[in-house]
Amino acid sequence: MIARNIKHSVNSLLFVIAVMMLFVLFCSPDALAQRNRKKPAGVSASTKSLTVSSEANAIVWLDEVRRGVTNAEGKLALEKISAGRHTLHVRANGFKERTLAVAPTQRGQIEVRLTRTTDEAELTFQQAEGAREKARDDESKRAAAELYRRAIQLRPSFPAAHVGLARILLDLNDYKKALAEIDEARASRPVYPEASAVEGRIYRYAAFWDDAIASFRRAIREARGFQPEAHTGLALLLEEKGMNEEAVTEFRIALNQLSDSEPVVYQLLGAAYEKMEKYKEAVEAYEKYLQLAPEGNLAPAVRSVIDQLRRQAEEQSIQPD
Repeated sequence: MIARNIKHSVNSLLFVIAVMMLFVLFCSPDALAQRNRKKPAGVSASTKSLTVSSEANAIVWLDEVRRGVTNAEGKLALEKISAGRHTLHVRANGFKERTLAVAPTQRGQIEVRLTRTTDEAELTFQQAEGAREKARDDESKRAAAELYRRAIQLRPSFPAAHVGLARILLDLNDYKKALAEIDEARASRPVYPEASAVEGRIYRYAAFWDDAIASFRRAIREARGFQPEAHTGLALLLEEKGMNEEAVTEFRIALNQLSDSEPVVYQLLGAAYEKMEKYKEAVEAYEKYLQLAPEGNLAPAVRSVIDQLRRQAEEQSIQPD
């Protein structure tokens, strides 16, 4: 069904590198998967902090946005949490995953007690997620795919495993099989924002842009607006179509929802502003990236252009209207 070569035309080396980094970013386990929410897409000016206390090296999601991993003492501080209700999800290898509601009034430390599990399907799925996150070559990616297939064999109705398998198949450029896994995930979970977002990414990398846009918009609709993976993917597509103003809007929505947990999106925003010759805004976005990820993979490239952009921004500010 899909055998077309990917043909992407971009106008800057930074943008190409950023897209590659974004691909890695969104391939981390359930990194940006979203559930239905009754929360508007924007973020309130009123924020709070929480400290999650659970098992050591546990992965923590807030509203299905991955926020980090607990330290050796099982602690992880979460900053810039908007007002209102939230959903906390915690996963640690060898334990049953747990999801719990966070009340609007809750602050300080929140205890998340996990119980050991002997569920072979769950344990295999956890192994697959860890293998996918660490995979750097095709051989290790195929090994991760086999772990997902084993988990699905043990539990045929396992939507998260189907989506995880779709992500690794996308990484292996097997678009047809990746789309088939999305269909399998939807068979047991028809409304699944993460699945729709991953479907959008598959279509985008296969160069079916209209289908990709439809899938990203479906993901946003299913998640009632809160789906940063879809907003980011949509922004990249709009930028590729030359719709830079619209792309900036989508990047900013994603950044609000991510609460600074993914600095690379600031780099993408800066690249979009750079294309629009809005140099002051580009500098601000790049500076924010460097503030959040001073040792990030894109930091050297950003530092190499930011001084020139500052000069261009200064020249723009003194030019007569």
